[in-house]
Amino acid sequence: MIVNESGGIPNRLFFRLFQTGNILQRQIQNEMGISAVQWAVLGALSREGFEDGTSFNQLKEYLYVSRQNLDGVLKRMERDGHVIRIQDPQDRRARLVVLTESGRAFWNRLQDTIAEFYRQSLDGMSFDDSVSFLHLLKKLQKDLVNVSLNSDLNSVAQTEAASKPEE
Repeated sequence: MIVNESGGIPNRLFFRLFQTGNILQRQIQNEMGISAVQWAVLGALSREGFEDGTSFNQLKEYLYVSRQNLDGVLKRMERDGHVIRIQDPQDRRARLVVLTESGRAFWNRLQDTIAEFYRQSLDGMSFDDSVSFLHLLKKLQKDLVNVSLNSDLNSVAQTEAASKPEE
């Protein structure tokens, strides 16, 4: 691989990550009939300790999705009877997203399919490869969350504006 090509290794790495995310979304839709975000919502709400639901904002932050994307997905999942939004007993202004019994049953029925999806997806990796990959993805997530280009972009824009002759 040529390291000096446009962006080099980082460019290729992020492009492969982009492609992998798109393949994952397509395969989940094709093989399970749900979106990747629906899968993530079902998984998040089925975790131990979330039987009484979670706030919309907590779910949005946990999944790293936009407000608009999550709201659209939740509307579809409400229509399908998998989740409901109820008033938060601690804060009457807020609402909690709760997995319904139907949603929990749906999630439980998916478990064998999900296990097979994982098995086939990771077939080319050893256990150690998977653990290493998980570790690397967690490192990348941590670093991505901390990316802040605003100050750099602002200083570049200010420098460019200052160097332009006034018209």
